[in-house]
Amino acid sequence: MASMASIPWAAGTQLGPYELLAPLGAGGMGEVWKARDTRIDRTVAIKRLKAAHLERFKREARAIAALNHPHICQLYDLGPDYLVMEYVEGVPISSPLPAAEAVRLAIQIAAALEEAHGKGIIHRDLKPANILNTSKGVKLLDFGLAKMEAATASADDTLSMALTEPGMIMGTVAYMSPEQAQGLPVDARSDVFSFGAVLYEMLSGRRAFRGQTAIATITAVVKEDPAPVSASPAIQSIVGRCLAKQPSQRFQTIAEVKTALEQVGQTEDAPRPSIAVLPFANMSGDKEQEYFSDGLAEEIINVLAHIPDLRVIARTSAFAFKGQNTDIRKIAETLGVTHVLEGSVRKAGNRVRVTGQLITAHDGSHIWSERFDREMEDVFAIQDEIAGAIASALKMRLSPDAAARRHTPPLPAWEAMLKARHYMQKWTPDSLARAKQSYLEATQLDQQFALAHAELGLLYFVLACEGQVTAPEAAARMQAEAREALALDPSLAEALAVLALVAVLDYNWKEAGRQFDLALAREALSPLVRYFYSAFYLCSVGRMQEAMEQVKRALREDPLNVLLRICPGEYLLAEGDPAGEASLLKVLELNENAWIAMLWLAAFYVTSGRTPEAQTLAARAYDLVLNATGFVAGFAKLSGDGQRAEALLAVLGSTDTYGVPAHYFIYYMVCGELDVAAGWLQKMIEQRDTRAPWLLPHLFGLGFTASPYWPKLAKMMNLPSPASNDKD
Repeated sequence: MASMASIPWAAGTQLGPYELLAPLGAGGMGEVWKARDTRIDRTVAIKRLKAAHLERFKREARAIAALNHPHICQLYDLGPDYLVMEYVEGVPISSPLPAAEAVRLAIQIAAALEEAHGKGIIHRDLKPANILNTSKGVKLLDFGLAKMEAATASADDTLSMALTEPGMIMGTVAYMSPEQAQGLPVDARSDVFSFGAVLYEMLSGRRAFRGQTAIATITAVVKEDPAPVSASPAIQSIVGRCLAKQPSQRFQTIAEVKTALEQVGQTEDAPRPSIAVLPFANMSGDKEQEYFSDGLAEEIINVLAHIPDLRVIARTSAFAFKGQNTDIRKIAETLGVTHVLEGSVRKAGNRVRVTGQLITAHDGSHIWSERFDREMEDVFAIQDEIAGAIASALKMRLSPDAAARRHTPPLPAWEAMLKARHYMQKWTPDSLARAKQSYLEATQLDQQFALAHAELGLLYFVLACEGQVTAPEAAARMQAEAREALALDPSLAEALAVLALVAVLDYNWKEAGRQFDLALAREALSPLVRYFYSAFYLCSVGRMQEAMEQVKRALREDPLNVLLRICPGEYLLAEGDPAGEASLLKVLELNENAWIAMLWLAAFYVTSGRTPEAQTLAARAYDLVLNATGFVAGFAKLSGDGQRAEALLAVLGSTDTYGVPAHYFIYYMVCGELDVAAGWLQKMIEQRDTRAPWLLPHLFGLGFTASPYWPKLAKMMNLPSPASNDKD
């Protein structure tokens, strides 16, 4: 076969029997193309390296040729400067993953490495980008840095490449073993370390070792231990042992790692019982009765939440399928549950008929069903009976607290509450105004409705976030609603969370932490409380790992909640991790009007030099909310249209108006004037703007918080220093 060294790459080009179809990717070392073997009509991947990397190219050919394993990409053919390989349809392995799924895939990766190590081949470049997840399992790619174990590793050219080629820095050094990062001799235990870093990321969604520069990342690899992953002790032990700094303290072979994972997998494969309660079908067609049926299902959710070790999907996600004729098994797969409860309600006069069926997700079989014909006043007893029957069917027990039912409001008050929650999640100026009206209606219809008072208090905090009320006004109303709620129900977690947020507005982090601790000690904590705890307290005081864990816990109970789904992407971008981009793009696939995700992505694109993409997203967000004004005005100024920029900002009104300085902060950040932006952040702090401690300073990644202006401003808000481990 003739060399293609002098032939340009283009679709349709013939390389011997291979026809190039489309480029798959390119980097500092060469290009990869999708191609067709015209002899047997087989799709293949062709990889050609630049002349400077031909030695590495030949090394990869020898390495792959020696391997034959279902989880390793196969080599089909070899040319003078190209490889013909198996074409793998898949995506880079994602994270975070449920523990059972992470263990399952990790076992496959370990098996592939075991095959390579058995042939004396060390991969040396194991990272998520080199592991594709396919319909048939993982495929391990790219042995371009592989080294025969008998060879002695000198100063690693991987390191020099990683330090000099843009885009390769974090993707390579973050997964190196300490000995490889220092240019020391490596053996198969180096791959064990890299495997541990990959497994850590699969479980946590975060890199085990990160730094703002390649040198900082190498320092972390060599000297620092990552925070523990949120997993069972057995899994934590495996990850920790893989990531030991000294090779002698790690698993000595990848086969040992695989055996340990297989033992853990036997327990992880047994899923924790979980249930989604779908909205009960209204058999009458009367709108009022539809809210009655919704309220019935929600009350059952509340009672089931008191079953220890049963994961109960929150209303927001469970009700997302309302009005859709979706297969039960598909719903269960989407929500990640083992069981689904569905039912119907028919009301006639003072009589009500309720039916319920508990369905096993994996095969759609019914394991319990019942029909109740009762008087209307017995409806809440029906709810308790259904919950008890489900507990019995799942061989679980209700906690004693479940018998002490929270106050049961009349149907119209429940209807108002359901509407309020629906509007609040949308988080737009119009929807928040509607939510406020519905919450007020709920408390007026039932003056004993403690939960409505508490959630109204949370809403006032959100209204302050959006500049619809000032922080002092919000704090006063929040205090009043929390006092009212706690007088009616002293143990109400939502009310305690309101008091915590009042302390947040006052920059009293110790009191905020105390109140949140009291709230979190309550049983059956709602995802909404976890959201506020994570986004407005933990993030503000710099406890980002804990913030991420709280959001993940909330998402396990409410996986389709858009507001919660935005958080992981926010948190990653705030810490300078570009993995947040993919997370937020998935949110926009779920909800194309998720303007909060648009603005975080716009800020990320600004800092990444991707201005056209940033402008597009900011314009989309501006069509939905005024929150994008600072972005749009900033782009106008950058394009030379200062007059339009001034006109856009003028619409906001006086710069002394609560919330307006936030727009100017964003405006000057887009324009790259950090010193002026700092002055506007100070005005935000003086206004007690809810976004001042964390949201806006971190919106542009590490750009502002790494500036010399941040320490003084952080001190004004009583924020702990980054080095502090104080959790107050």
